[in-house]
Amino acid sequence: MKRLATLVSASAFLGACVTSPPPSGTQPDASGAPGSDRYSLQQDTAPDQHRDVSGLPEPVPKQEPRSRYGNMESYSVWGKTYHVLPDAKGYVAEGNASWYGKKFHGHRTSSGEAFDMYQFTAAHRSLPLPTYVRVTNLDNGKSLVVRVNDRGPFHEGRIIDLSWAAAVRLGIDQAGTGRVRVEALTPNNNSTPSGNVPTAVRAAVDSPPPNTASAPATNRLYLQAGAFQDRTSAERLRQSLREQLGLEAEIREQQTLYRVWLGPYQDDLSRQQMRQQVADAGFDRPMPVTP
Repeated sequence: MKRLATLVSASAFLGACVTSPPPSGTQPDASGAPGSDRYSLQQDTAPDQHRDVSGLPEPVPKQEPRSRYGNMESYSVWGKTYHVLPDAKGYVAEGNASWYGKKFHGHRTSSGEAFDMYQFTAAHRSLPLPTYVRVTNLDNGKSLVVRVNDRGPFHEGRIIDLSWAAAVRLGIDQAGTGRVRVEALTPNNNSTPSGNVPTAVRAAVDSPPPNTASAPATNRLYLQAGAFQDRTSAERLRQSLREQLGLEAEIREQQTLYRVWLGPYQDDLSRQQMRQQVADAGFDRPMPVTP
């Protein structure tokens, strides 16, 4: 459940996390995260008194300007660089969700707003702030709209950090984490949850890839770093991969999407090593694909 609310980044962004000095004697938490010494609690917990959030209305997606803070092109945390998407249109990803609560309650989020654990909000590494997303628990089918206004989580294998209230509504507060699908919403597509979004960005799928270690060598093994509805976004990702990692990617137009592919790789071991390298560089983890 631990997360990082203060990001180490360009000086223009640091103002987003300015808060009042912590109480005298406050010590950094065990994670050693930059800025962790501004919290009065060392460990994150649920609220002392659990409020009933069953009747709390879901946020309604609406057009909002980007927040003044938290929307730089890239930022760094714990030695990793993360890239903010130019827009959220069509984004969808599957992976693990975590949650945060009392430790961060009342403190400023990366967007500059105060974090309220009793509201349906969330933190995401790369979506613009704010963005409305539908989060679906893949284990119980529960679905909820939340407003992304913070950055995180920065732990391996997690794609979104939910407020305590959102975690309760989705049924993952007791376990701490849960398997979810995250779908970006606009004022025109927020009416009902969908199991499949054909025009979605499949840039980050953190579920384990199929076990193909014993497959024969082939040159038909690729990684899909992203898929976009417009070529400009695909070109931007390809350029970032080239500049940050020296990787050359190709763009394939398939089924109304522009897909950014890396490869081919001679065997699955080479492909998985590159998948990890891209993720370690702060990009969303690519999805293994075989045409």
